[in-house]
Amino acid sequence: MSARRKAAVAAVGLVPLALTGLSATPAAAHGSMGDPVSRVSQCYAEGPESPKSEACKAAVAAGGTQALYDWNGIRIGDAGGRHQELIPDGKLCSANGEAFKGLDLARADWPATNVSSGSYTFKYRVTAPHKGTFQVYITKPGYDPSKPLAWGDLDLANPVATSTDPAAEGGFYTFSGTLPERSGKQLLYAVWQRSDSPEAFYSCSDVAFGGGSASAAGGGETVKSDTGENTGDTPKEAAAPAPVASAPSERQIEEGPTGRPSRTTGTATTTPAPRRGRSPSTTTTPPRTKPPGPPTTAPPPTSPRRPVRRRTSRRPAATTARRS
Repeated sequence: MSARRKAAVAAVGLVPLALTGLSATPAAAHGSMGDPVSRVSQCYAEGPESPKSEACKAAVAAGGTQALYDWNGIRIGDAGGRHQELIPDGKLCSANGEAFKGLDLARADWPATNVSSGSYTFKYRVTAPHKGTFQVYITKPGYDPSKPLAWGDLDLANPVATSTDPAAEGGFYTFSGTLPERSGKQLLYAVWQRSDSPEAFYSCSDVAFGGGSASAAGGGETVKSDTGENTGDTPKEAAAPAPVASAPSERQIEEGPTGRPSRTTGTATTTPAPRRGRSPSTTTTPPRTKPPGPPTTAPPPTSPRRPVRRRTSRRPAATTARRS
């Protein structure tokens, strides 16, 4: 076997290994609580570049806009159930992630979903389904939202919902739970621990008891519009001055984390911005040209052929020998 043939066979043998390595790489960004809407989803719905609520404005000022575009990526890749070990007090909503630190801000004006005690249907917005278990915890009576959230603030002994491998339908994992008696502002902390990987996802959802009754399906009063903005005013009987939470619209979800608004029109686009020093109108893409092949030696020029004249030989005239 020639050396060239051996190299080709070896290269073909490496292809399956390369594909295996690619498929084994875990993908990031898979979901967040949709009802009651999580803090990061709420701020994404308001618009990362120009949030409406004071809490989301403060979150952007603290951590930037990228965290909101990555609303479904609050995760720890190697959690493996070690949530309290890996996430310190005061960092629960960001899962100790620097990019999401704005979500940890201790404020009483985070937009909240109005709920009441009793049966509740949770809806977890998912962008990449996985097998695993959801657990949702609620804060204890006397919770103070103006102080950093600590593990000790959660009633870890009595999760309000636990569900393993719920069916994903319409972009949501839906499962039931029961909300206990509470009053005023509270917080629901959701942990989604995958069973096919040590990866886990986390979210904080602010809720207000006494600010409205739960719907017949068990969900809270979450207001949505086509743009993701709030469409209703906070009920007069609300226990806290925080605005009503709103979930991202279907259009925002379809645009995905890369759907940043254009600098010129303000509409979402996935087209990268032009380089500095060039305006969008003058930026052109050079035509693709075929790469040059190996140099070739041109044949020497040839001169045109001239018509060939046929020469006719003349026979010498016959001479008669003189007779002597």
